[in-house]
Amino acid sequence: MNYRHIYHAGNFADILKHLILTRILLYMGRKDKPYFVLDSHAGIGLYDLQSEQAGKTGEWQEGLGRIMGEEAAPIPQKVIELMAPFIDAIKDFNPDGSLSTYPGSPALIQALCREQDRFTFVEKHPDDVESLQANIGRDRRAHIKKDDGWVSLRSDLPPKERRALVLVDPPFEEEREYQRMIHHFQRGFKRFSTGTYCLWYPIKARRDVEEAAQYLKDMDQPNILRAELVIQKMDNAKRLNGTGLFIINPPYSLYQELQILLPFLAQRLGQSANRHYLEWISEPK
Repeated sequence: MNYRHIYHAGNFADILKHLILTRILLYMGRKDKPYFVLDSHAGIGLYDLQSEQAGKTGEWQEGLGRIMGEEAAPIPQKVIELMAPFIDAIKDFNPDGSLSTYPGSPALIQALCREQDRFTFVEKHPDDVESLQANIGRDRRAHIKKDDGWVSLRSDLPPKERRALVLVDPPFEEEREYQRMIHHFQRGFKRFSTGTYCLWYPIKARRDVEEAAQYLKDMDQPNILRAELVIQKMDNAKRLNGTGLFIINPPYSLYQELQILLPFLAQRLGQSANRHYLEWISEPK
């Protein structure tokens, strides 16, 4: 995809991914016991929506702008209750009321985790690691690593807390990235099978996505959820038509929450299409 995230920050794919991220973090925070978060492809943490790069695509205006922009329509009460933590976090990063800064997953994790929790952010590109360190600042809970995110799924698991969320959000710059993601997830899962895993993927054409789903189904592992949002007709495999996440060991409440969130997101963010998809690849036991 040649995916440099500054061009896409705040787009519809980020909205879905980060809403799900916040819902899981809030659920994990209900227990006093600390938890660990591993973000295997962290990026730079904060994104300037007024930058030249973001302006070239304007994708955030069709994503975040439709949710929180000045001309955005009101959000139904049931939806706003679920989106409130995410929206409040965006407001905290934009205290002047503008939409100039978008928090990536590291910034959201840092904002929503508690004092007793811990997180590791892994980034491969040296310049991005430097930017990430500057954006996260000094935080005793944080560990920032310059490393291959795929390696971290072995080296950083299992965590000492034995409670963890693992976010896998690769750039999809290479061929067979779907298969690569599933392969490395399975290696990490063998080391730590009780954690919650979120595997993000783009939808350009259906074949690769369905193959990845089949690999997960063939694991014969219960409790795997699939959530997708499609905003464009699937008639052009060169563009980002949709996005989705495979969620392994999701919180028990997430399925019901997504039954509320996904239809709203499809209608609010849809362009030439406005479809959503929610299914259990394998149901909980």
